Amino acid sequence: MNNAELLLSEIKHCQVEVEKYLEAALPKDALPKGALGYEVLLSAMRYSLLAGGKRIRAAVCLKFCEACGGSFEDALPAACAIEMLHSYTLIHDDMPCMDDDSMRRGKPANHIEFGEFTAMLAGDAMQALAFDTLLKSELPAQSVVEMAKILAQAAGPHGVCAGQYLDLSGEGTEHTLEELLQIYSLKTSALFSAAAQMGAIAGGGTQEQVRAAGDYAQAVGLAFQAQDDILDCISTAEQLGKPIGSDADNEKSTLASILGIEKCKKLVQSETDKAVKVIEMVFPQDGFLRPLADYLVSREY
Repeated sequence: MNNAELLLSEIKHCQVEVEKYLEAALPKDALPKGALGYEVLLSAMRYSLLAGGKRIRAAVCLKFCEACGGSFEDALPAACAIEMLHSYTLIHDDMPCMDDDSMRRGKPANHIEFGEFTAMLAGDAMQALAFDTLLKSELPAQSVVEMAKILAQAAGPHGVCAGQYLDLSGEGTEHTLEELLQIYSLKTSALFSAAAQMGAIAGGGTQEQVRAAGDYAQAVGLAFQAQDDILDCISTAEQLGKPIGSDADNEKSTLASILGIEKCKKLVQSETDKAVKVIEMVFPQDGFLRPLADYLVSREY
């Protein structure tokens, strides 16, 4: 098995274990005994949470835990909490008042399938479930508190919500490169960074390792988003599982529109190089995180 095949095998292993945990966290019979009337809300949550996806954020969390000396199982609650939080953001992002997308991961968006108010509440409930899941971790209480604080900061008014506000409020106007990089740092890199830092904490990492995990993920998150901008211009709806060209249709600035495709590709590579340098300095024995960064540069979906 070559390095690329080994990496994909490791990613698949992470996906399988995360899917099992997510299924158990929100089973089909999740309605409490005697409760009536809100089965559809739970179905809407499952619809998006278990719709597949790359689970890259979860993999980053799990692998940083291992890189810091912890076990795969130590980080599963944190990894799944990240996926729940990410799922909530996708449900809300697709709604008509936000990005107004009709497809997600090859299926109708949540609000198309279940209606707007159900989708909104499914996202809200998913965010709460993320913290509920994380707080059930059996790691030392101090570690769980630190992870919960990081997750809250990534999700809140100085994280994802701030990034989405800046993104949506700027539709129809042309952002500067500096403004767009701030949006991406808040909207995309924040969750990647939280995943990495939570994994390092779950693995008992040092302060240096936790900081390095965050630095790696900030760079990977920006490269990931820049690659998304490129794919939105050159890929197909079948490959991505969602409409393409929606950023241009909504008159949203992207790195591809500001820099052009070729310079955007160079940015993807430079941010990937930053991430790789962090790994070489602080986690030189790791065999997953460096090839993962390289893999994300070349992905086509």
